Amino acid sequence: MRDPIKLDVMSDPICPWCYIGKAHLDKALAERPDHPFLIEWHPFQLNPDMPAGGMGRRAYLEGKFGGKEAAVRAYAPVVEHAEKAGLNINFEAMQRTPNTLNAHRLIHWSGIEGRQTAAVSALFKAYFVDARDIGDVEVLADIADSIEMDAAVVAKLLQSDEDAQAIRDRDAHSREMGINSVPTFIVGNQHAVPGAQPPALWLKVIDELTGVDPS
Repeated sequence: MRDPIKLDVMSDPICPWCYIGKAHLDKALAERPDHPFLIEWHPFQLNPDMPAGGMGRRAYLEGKFGGKEAAVRAYAPVVEHAEKAGLNINFEAMQRTPNTLNAHRLIHWSGIEGRQTAAVSALFKAYFVDARDIGDVEVLADIADSIEMDAAVVAKLLQSDEDAQAIRDRDAHSREMGINSVPTFIVGNQHAVPGAQPPALWLKVIDELTGVDPS
């Protein structure tokens, strides 16, 4: 049995390219079930200065893009690539853009329990498909319950400052390493793969790592 290879993923649960990038990676992993990757998800906030309670999505888009029409143009490639990846993004239903610090805390705690990828998947679905406010403590506790974590414990932790500074420090460390956009994948602590790469690239990487001749 070969040794596992670490695949570190810097992402944010409200990043649509991270959602697409995970779908592409998942497709490749499904085609190579004997892949060598040991996957860990790391915090990177797209909006680290977002108010703790988040803000209305319309105000956020107008502030970031200068209006609805500009936002629609900016998101057009996202919609196109999401559809190609077989994903649904329910932009019309989204009412709020959250601060994702608490979502990253949940991802961290889920990792301790061996449920990290399940937490990331559930957060993406909650935000992009169900249009839920994943900055809300009750929503996050419900997501924790859905992946067999203790919702009451998670809610209590979220109402404290437990691990909040550690998440901020890990985010800052990624930026100090030169990471300025997500998703960013780091293979074997050495090779950075930026962006929502297609499944074919991941298949090539896996085959090279495992010594498989795709021909």
